[in-house]
Amino acid sequence: MRVALQEPALSVPDQLDEAASYIKRLQASLEKMKEKRDRLMGMERANYISKNSSRGTITGSRSPRIEVREMGSTLEVVLMNGSDSLFMFNEIIRALHEEGAEIINASLSAVEDTVFHTIHSKVRDSAHSMNTAARISQRLKMFVEDDDSEF
Repeated sequence: MRVALQEPALSVPDQLDEAASYIKRLQASLEKMKEKRDRLMGMERANYISKNSSRGTITGSRSPRIEVREMGSTLEVVLMNGSDSLFMFNEIIRALHEEGAEIINASLSAVEDTVFHTIHSKVRDSAHSMNTAARISQRLKMFVEDDDSEF
């Protein structure tokens, strides 16, 4: 024989209090995850810099190149660089998100010591998509050029 215990129904104010505390817990958890992400990204950046600056250019490292193709509200970003390219790929994804682009697809392929990252994204604001696409294109190209000039 199984006895089912039913909890008493909560009043609306109690339900609202529970919902509010749940939201606060989620916000705190989100903040912790953001801090962890930023900490990890900082470590990744530091490793990338020390690896490249301590040995000049490492094997498999090459000057990054980026191609951005605009097709209406769609952008195709192709990043080509050495096998140490994860940091730059992450930064390009971050820049696309910051500019309001939606990532549709991202792929990676490697040929010898060159890694090709291809990212397809869609600019959300169709009324201003041409201006947004041009701005994103310019920002990504400047990022790659600035990063390349550091080393």
